[in-house]
Amino acid sequence: MEHIRNFCIIAHIDHGKSTLADRLLMATDTLTEREFKDQMLDDMDLERERGITIKSHAVQMVYNQDNKKYILNLIDTPGHVDFSYEVSRSIAACEGALLVVDATQGVQAQTISNLFQALDHDLEIIPVLNKMDMPSAMPEEVKDQIVDLLGCSRDEIIEVSAKTGYGVDKVLEDIVKKIPPPKGDPGAPLQALIFDSVFNSFRGIFAYFKIMNGTIRSGDKVKFVATGKEYDADEIGVLKIKFEPRKELGAGDVGYIISGIKSAKEVKVGDTITHVLRPCDKAIAGFEEVKPMVFAGIYPIDADDYEELRASLEKLQLNDASLSFVPESSAALGFGFRCGFLGLLHMEIVQERLDREFDMDIINTVPNVSYKAYTTKGEMLDVHNPSGLPDPTNLDYIEEPYINAQVICQSEFVGPIMTMCIEKRGTLKNQLYLTSNRIELTFEMPLSEIVFDFYDKLKSVSKGYASFDYHIMGYRRASLVRLDILLNGEMVDALSALIHRDHAYTFGRRICEKLKELIPRQQFDIAIQAAIGSKIIARETVKAVRKDVTAKCYGGDITRKRKLLEKQKKGKKRMRQIGTVEVPQSAFLAVLKLD
Repeated sequence: MEHIRNFCIIAHIDHGKSTLADRLLMATDTLTEREFKDQMLDDMDLERERGITIKSHAVQMVYNQDNKKYILNLIDTPGHVDFSYEVSRSIAACEGALLVVDATQGVQAQTISNLFQALDHDLEIIPVLNKMDMPSAMPEEVKDQIVDLLGCSRDEIIEVSAKTGYGVDKVLEDIVKKIPPPKGDPGAPLQALIFDSVFNSFRGIFAYFKIMNGTIRSGDKVKFVATGKEYDADEIGVLKIKFEPRKELGAGDVGYIISGIKSAKEVKVGDTITHVLRPCDKAIAGFEEVKPMVFAGIYPIDADDYEELRASLEKLQLNDASLSFVPESSAALGFGFRCGFLGLLHMEIVQERLDREFDMDIINTVPNVSYKAYTTKGEMLDVHNPSGLPDPTNLDYIEEPYINAQVICQSEFVGPIMTMCIEKRGTLKNQLYLTSNRIELTFEMPLSEIVFDFYDKLKSVSKGYASFDYHIMGYRRASLVRLDILLNGEMVDALSALIHRDHAYTFGRRICEKLKELIPRQQFDIAIQAAIGSKIIARETVKAVRKDVTAKCYGGDITRKRKLLEKQKKGKKRMRQIGTVEVPQSAFLAVLKLD
């Protein structure tokens, strides 16, 4: 165990974690030049294209220093706020962390929140200043920020350029010198933390774990504590670039276990593995069920693809355990699924993967969050969908989830950002100058307000400089109403939204105007209305396509024209009673993107 070092890399999005991981793999000869490709640990095409890490990955490297052989287990973590639970489990499996900060951007929101998680677990932090080769790098300013944040000395900060490989040797030396070896007792009962899992269509689920105490041998009978299920360890091994089987792994090792598990629900990130015959006293702390925060309906465009969509979602769930879904039906869209996501980026990625990996054509409904509705009888209902709201006569009050949001920006953008957050029903709790021109703002605001287009607006208001991070803080009472959209008196349930009473009129007005542009004209008038309960608050009319029936009347008495027009009007009215309105896909999408 003296020669094992377990560490992770934490950083904000796009600060160069994956590139640094690539360099470490090259420097330790884990990879040959021939096998190497950029973003080695990112498997999905999507991760490569967008330059983000979606799943955390682990890899083992062997490093020689002073004629001693050290085993370095690197756990790469996602950088986006949506995947913060995965990051917390990766951190729990390590003794140290590389804190990577971009020399051109400085310390950003995700850097700070991941750093606090690492400090909570008493990790040894090694600060790394990346992108030193960039002409726009500001090493001295950013070093001041890191010193303020960590309280370390300036000499401890390693200057690195992951792109060119400059400074990577120093990083490896510091990992061996500064990060403590894992503590644990190989003779104690087995206690291993699952920090990730991947699905293989031939062998079932591979669970990645780190052994805290005890020893595991292939063929042992093991038990997963949170689910209570028992399995045989068919194969265990370590994670090089490919999987390498081993006969036995001891305390401090990071590895994988294959036990023929076919259902993703049985492997939960954060769970504890122990032996059936000699179980450990207690599970490793910190396990929690991942709670979805944003809900949206996913429907097949062609109703016949419903079963295929279910199969695709089930396969996707094996790779992405934080996705949850239940069947639901809608009058406008037919049968589909109500899916729970960790956040908007997660939702976008699931849509993209359904399209790429499974060729599914889908419609998404407006994303919303889950509310707690209390009835007059004192019952509490979880509402994920506006149509699930109880009747207004039985409804006592609604509670909505609130978040603690931290925005880090340059001081010149404070005004516009504050205005934007206050418009979104936020209250400013704190402002803290990190340096003379960088400021951290803390807001409390409803989660539902950031679900729409908050992130895009924040980036445009701050010219791309502001970074954003949030934590859920609980539920609070709110004055919310259900806004329905009616077409010719028929409700379109896919366009319903739960919205704050003060914003209902302007939102209803905007949706009606937008739909008027997008719904094609028919042979009859189409009334588009926004309603709260039975009260209509906004209306637009798509005028009918009409034939000019008065063309043959030139001059003469006005009553002749009037008679012809009245006759046409009657026909149009009769048509409207029979006609149905088709809402194009673009209309649903436009409502999502209302700015």
